[in-house]
Amino acid sequence: MNVIITGASKGIGYQVATSFIRAGNSRIGMIARRGTILEDLKKEFTSSGSEIFPYVFDLDTMIDQPHKLTERIKRDFDHLDILINNAGFLVNKPFTELQAEDYIKSYRINFLAPALLIRNLLPLFSGSSLRHIINISSMGGYQGSEKFPGLTAYSASKAALSNLTESLAVELKDQGIHVNCLAPGAVQTEMLAQAFPGFKAPVTPEDMGKFIYHFALEAGKVMNGKVIPVSLSIP
Repeated sequence: MNVIITGASKGIGYQVATSFIRAGNSRIGMIARRGTILEDLKKEFTSSGSEIFPYVFDLDTMIDQPHKLTERIKRDFDHLDILINNAGFLVNKPFTELQAEDYIKSYRINFLAPALLIRNLLPLFSGSSLRHIINISSMGGYQGSEKFPGLTAYSASKAALSNLTESLAVELKDQGIHVNCLAPGAVQTEMLAQAFPGFKAPVTPEDMGKFIYHFALEAGKVMNGKVIPVSLSIP
């Protein structure tokens, strides 16, 4: 199983990656800004039966150098089975205090980086029989869900990612690529603490990571273009 995961050095992304690693017989490309954690993880699981490829890369720069990361991936992987766009950026400010750069950075990381990564890695899916892309949105970007003050830029950019999922499911259908989106609710991560200081989430990153792992393996066989809420609370 060949898998690429963004935002893999902490929280949900880290737990998804370790689920694949522990399952064995996988090659996992882990993308994050924190290179030390990725290298430590590679050393920890040297005997797991899986091979880990750490990619230290800031997705905020994806629009300026869209091929720098993907060319490295193409050197290490002859095909991809699963791509999980998990990395995200959150700014917590009242609407009246948001600046243009807050919106631009939110969309660069939460929308443009996944879109460019998908586009540049598409050729690698031709060698796979699974061909599943999973975008991790948020209940904040889920239509009809409760919204919260201070999270306008984040929620709007995650809503764009959800719509991208539905659009790509149609565009890539003839290539046999299935694209689905998960919209988690409150999970006890650093980002949740930034959005809702002091709140205790009912779901751990470990639990959500295991869920996404199984979803990545199985859901592409039976669904396409779906945006699915995964939530016990919001927040």
